[in-house]
Amino acid sequence: MTRTGSTTTPHAPPATAPVRLHHLDALRGGALLLGVLLHALMPYLPGDFWLIEDGSESTWAALGVGVIHLFRMVLFMMLAGYFGRMVLHRRGTRSYLRDRLLRIGLPLVVLWPVLFALVVLSVVLAEVLHGPGGATGSQPPAPNATGTPLDLPTMHLWFLLLLLEIVLVVVAVRAVLVRVLGPEAAGRWSRRIGAVLAAPGGVLLAALPYALALLVQGQAGAGIIEPYTLVPVLGASIGYLGAFLVGWFLHAAPEGLARAERGWPVHLVVAAVLTAPALMAAMPLPLGAAVHALAGWAWVYGLLGLCGRVLRRENRVVRYLADSSYWVYLWHFPLLLLVALPLASTDWPWPLELVLALTAVMVVLLLSYDLLVRGTWVGRWLNGHRRESVLRSRAARR
Repeated sequence: MTRTGSTTTPHAPPATAPVRLHHLDALRGGALLLGVLLHALMPYLPGDFWLIEDGSESTWAALGVGVIHLFRMVLFMMLAGYFGRMVLHRRGTRSYLRDRLLRIGLPLVVLWPVLFALVVLSVVLAEVLHGPGGATGSQPPAPNATGTPLDLPTMHLWFLLLLLEIVLVVVAVRAVLVRVLGPEAAGRWSRRIGAVLAAPGGVLLAALPYALALLVQGQAGAGIIEPYTLVPVLGASIGYLGAFLVGWFLHAAPEGLARAERGWPVHLVVAAVLTAPALMAAMPLPLGAAVHALAGWAWVYGLLGLCGRVLRRENRVVRYLADSSYWVYLWHFPLLLLVALPLASTDWPWPLELVLALTAVMVVLLLSYDLLVRGTWVGRWLNGHRRESVLRSRAARR
């Protein structure tokens, strides 16, 4: 659901004609599709810690992964908070929770066994084709490992579990604050916080939870370490809860999003200047955390404004990719591993391998989305709506 609407108060009726925010649609879809690119780059990172290892190693691939990881999930969680408050105030708390459980919780439960089986299959095939350890890396142990069934790997679906946890926490705390402070006072505080975040320099406040997350985890160079199991990771919970709340409060402030977008040229310059030291310079932890967090959030604010300028109107191709991005992201991980198996035994240049892997995976997933998801109950389940299949509609016109 990506439409604007006036903030609902006891004395103001909701807007009757919400306007779709096409640039936020594009950003949310882009954040998911950047995750596909990030995972496609992982086999070429220096070191031996990916499930399928390729003989090629590139510092350029490492740089690409670093830049994407700097802001991608912070951007996604911020947008989840913005849209979350929008849906809650337009439909009510129960409808919002039901929607999140259906479109986030249920895919996690239903798809995890299938995706996990495909990942295991890819590792087994790597052992068969290349011998023991021939094309398999050794991933580092998960943070907060407990030695219990809670160490079950969530793979790339970790963000669904964490987002669902954040939603439940935010809704519960909001209910308490509304009861204690009253709806009027709670609304005023939300608008004030949103106004600060939208003001010039508000990016500094937005970056505080990100910096705190890096301080809590004890390192900054690799960015926020995700919870790859069912066990929560404190740093990730702090950083991504903070990002969610930034979006939540920006929606609460009148014209909050538009005001935050105005300084996008300055934010992009700051992001460009800080990215290199954030990723490559050895700094004391407090300074490294501050630089890393500010660089990440400068990218977020800068991309918000830039996309607001160039993607304010609907673009059919961008809209289609945005609609398909959730389906693509859910299934891309095991498919990338399977495609990486034959590529790992070649001596082709890694950029060529990257293009081939991305092309193969995206063709399969976009075709399956158009034919099996877009116009079916699966599309309504995952995206909240059905849309006409492009291939079927073109075939019908012939």
